[in-house]
Amino acid sequence: MRKSHMIAPRRFLPSISALLAFEAVARLGSATAAAQELSLTQSAISRQLKTLEEQLDVALVKRQGRQLTLTDAGQSYVLQVREILNRLARASVSVRTNPTGGYLNLAILPAFGMHWLAPRLRDFARTHPEVTVNLSTRFKPFAIQDSAFDAAIHFGHEDWPGVHYMPLMPETVVPVCAPDLLAAPLDDPADMLSHPLLHLETRPKGWARWLAALGVETEPPAGMVFDQFSTMAQAAIHGLGVALLPTFFAEPYLRDGQLVLASAQTTQSIGSYYLVWPEAKEESAALVSFRKWLAGQAEPERNRK
Repeated sequence: MRKSHMIAPRRFLPSISALLAFEAVARLGSATAAAQELSLTQSAISRQLKTLEEQLDVALVKRQGRQLTLTDAGQSYVLQVREILNRLARASVSVRTNPTGGYLNLAILPAFGMHWLAPRLRDFARTHPEVTVNLSTRFKPFAIQDSAFDAAIHFGHEDWPGVHYMPLMPETVVPVCAPDLLAAPLDDPADMLSHPLLHLETRPKGWARWLAALGVETEPPAGMVFDQFSTMAQAAIHGLGVALLPTFFAEPYLRDGQLVLASAQTTQSIGSYYLVWPEAKEESAALVSFRKWLAGQAEPERNRK
C-alpha cells in the first residue's frame, strides 16, 4: 500500500477564495471592483485579504483611501498566485473534458527518443488521442520525485532509487568508424585497443564493458569525449576514431556508407533501457495508457535474438 504524503503544512495553503480575492484586488486596484467581479461584498473581500495576510504574516496590500496597491512582497506573490490559479483551472478543465487522458510529461534520452521512440509515437497518438505526450531531453538521472516529470527513460541498470522499473530492451552496441580508417572489420577485439576510441560522457565505462564481454580485461585508452551520440557519430564519420553506437542509431549511417563496422563482434549489450516512474506518486491514467502501449512496442525488441 502506498504511503500518503501531505504536500505542505496547512498554514502555508491559503483558501482558493482568499487567493482569488487577492488576485482580483491586485489586478483591479480596489476592493469594490474586486467585489463586483467576484459577486461578493466589499467587506467580504477585505476579510479575505486580512485572513491571507494574517496566515502568511506578511503585508501584501497598502491601503491609501479606497485605492489598494501591492507591497513589494505582494507584487512578487501575485505573479505566482496567478500562475497557480491558471494551472489549477487548466487541470480542472482537462479532467472534466478528458477524465481518462490528460498530459504525460516524459524525460527522454536524446538518441533513444529521436531514433526509437519518436518514430513510434504516431501509433500512440492514433490509439490514444486522449493523451498528450510532452517530451524533454535529460542526459543523466535526476530527482524525478521533485520534478514535473511523470516518467523517464533510463539506460543502464536498476540503480535509480525511488522509482518503479519496466524493462524495455537491452541495447546492442556496435563499433563503427569511417570507411578509410580500417580495411576490414577486426576479428580480434583486443586489436581495437590500437585505434583511437571515442567515448560518451554519460557512459564512461562503455568501451571497458564491451571489451570485457569479449574477454578483454585491459583498460581502454582515453580519447575524445562527447555528450551525445550524434556528435560522436559525426566525429567518427570524419575519421577521428571508432565510436560505440547503439544499433538503432548506427543503422542509417551504415546503410548509406558513411560508417562501416569496425569489428566482427556485433551482438554485445552494455546495458538496458527502462521506463521508470516515481514510487511515491500516484499513476495517472495517461501514464497507465502509455506504459501499456510502450510494453507492446518493446516486446519484439526483447524477444529479438
